[in-house]
Amino acid sequence: MSKLVKKVFLDNTATSTAEALEFLSEKAVELGISDDKDAILAAFNEREAQGPTGMTGGFALPHAKTTAVKEPAVVVLKFADPVEWKSMDESSVKVAIAIFVPDDEAATTHLAILAKLAALLLDPEFCTSIIESNDEDEIAAAIEEEAGE
Repeated sequence: MSKLVKKVFLDNTATSTAEALEFLSEKAVELGISDDKDAILAAFNEREAQGPTGMTGGFALPHAKTTAVKEPAVVVLKFADPVEWKSMDESSVKVAIAIFVPDDEAATTHLAILAKLAALLLDPEFCTSIIESNDEDEIAAAIEEEAGE
């Protein structure tokens, strides 16, 4: 399997959850994660409708589970300015770690990646390092090391 973290985008200018999810859906196609931007966006929106993917401490874990995803992948967005996002602690989001998983791996790979990332977000040292870093490779390596297979 290839690298889990496909790309880190710094200083993203999205001003809303909708803009961020649209950006992620477009990038999924550009990065070869999927060939169907609309299916990815629909999967993100369906998940957001089920409940907030905003966690705590300025992080969100949006995820798209759909047959349109070719292989599991993670894309990280660091926002130029915090984005209003429904979150567990009602705070805005500084970093979105998006998970893309093929529908047939929803009960396995998806849950494993989600569990690892959620556990990482309980580690203040990890969270601080991601929020403070402006190095794409450093951020990708930190997530890959902990959440990769």
